[in-house]
Amino acid sequence: MNPPTLAPHALDPASAPATLRSQVLVLGANGRLGRAVVEAFVQAGWSVLAQVRQDRGGWPAGVRAVAAELADTPALVRAAEGTTAVVYAVNPVYTAWDTELLPRAREGLAVAAALGVLFMLPGNVYGFGEAMPPQLTPDTPQRPTTVKGRQRVTLEAEMAAWPGLRSVVLRAGDFFGAGTGSWLDLVIARDLLPGGRARRLTYPGPRDRVHAWAYLPDLARAFVAVAQHDAERPDLREVHRVFTFAGHAVTGAEWLDALEAAAARCGVAPEGGWRHASMPWGLIRLAGWVWPMGRELSRMAYLWRVPHALDGSALQTAVGRLPSTPLVDALTASLQALGVRVRGPAPEVRPARG
Repeated sequence: MNPPTLAPHALDPASAPATLRSQVLVLGANGRLGRAVVEAFVQAGWSVLAQVRQDRGGWPAGVRAVAAELADTPALVRAAEGTTAVVYAVNPVYTAWDTELLPRAREGLAVAAALGVLFMLPGNVYGFGEAMPPQLTPDTPQRPTTVKGRQRVTLEAEMAAWPGLRSVVLRAGDFFGAGTGSWLDLVIARDLLPGGRARRLTYPGPRDRVHAWAYLPDLARAFVAVAQHDAERPDLREVHRVFTFAGHAVTGAEWLDALEAAAARCGVAPEGGWRHASMPWGLIRLAGWVWPMGRELSRMAYLWRVPHALDGSALQTAVGRLPSTPLVDALTASLQALGVRVRGPAPEVRPARG
C-alpha cells in the first residue's frame, strides 16, 4: 500500500506557538465526533493529525490530514511519529456493527500499540443492559442484554487486555450537536429543519424518564482534558481506565422544554404552540423484518424506557472541572448548525463554563 498523503502543514513549525507541546492522532476525523475532537484539541493548543480515507479539506490551522486506510498500521505509524495520544472516533454504520465494529476497532488499537501511546475510546451505555441502575459510574457492572451491548463490552475487555497498551474509555450518553446524524435532527427536531413545517417535535420515549445526552463540543473538550492530564502526569498513568461523562441527564419533558426555548431564540414559535408526538415503536419493530435499521433501533428502544444518568464525579476528580454548555445554549447552537434560519437578531449563545 502506498504511503499516506500528507496535506501541507497548516502551521509553520518554526512559528508555532509554545502551546503546541503535544500531538494527537484522531482516527476517523471526518465524522461528527472526529471533527469536534479535532477542533477541541486545536483550541487547546495541540498539534493534530486527522486520519481520513479522503481529505475533504477545511481543517483549522494546526491540523495535518493523513489520507490513509485505518488498516494500514505502518503508514499511520510513520505519519504519526511524535504523537502522544490516539482518539478513536471511527463509527461504523449502525447496521454494520456485526461485521465492522470489532475489526475496525482492533485496527485502531494496533496503531496506538505500535506508537506506544494512549488509546482513547468514546464509550456508551449499551454495556449496562436493560437492568441498568438510574445512576451509572465507572464501577457500575456491565450486564449487556443486546448484541450491540455485548460487542461494546468485548471491545472494552480487549482494550484492557491488549499487551502494553494504555487506554481510556470515556462513556457518554446520546450525542447531539456538531453536525447531522443524531436523534435531534433525524427524529426529534426534524420538523424544525429547512423544509419542515416547524410545528411538531417527536420524542422517542416516555417524557417522564431521565435520558443521558452528550453535547459533542463538551465531550470533545473532555477528551482533551484526559489526554492533557495523561501527558502531564506520567507518574499517575494506569494501563486501563474508565470514566463516565455527565453531560445532560434530563427527562423527555425537560429536553422538549429546552428545545422549544432554543427554537424561540431562533425566532421559531408556531402559532398555537408545539405538538408533541411519540415514536411508533410497534410499527418500527414490524418494519424491522424487512428494514435493517428499524430492527437495530427497536432492539435498543429500552434506552428510552429505562431512566439513566452518568456520574461525572470521578472524571472531574481526575482532570478538574470541565466546561459544560447549558442545555438551551447547546441546543440553540445545534439548531443553528443544522441550518435553522434565525428570524431577527441572532441569539447569544453563552460559552461553556469551565
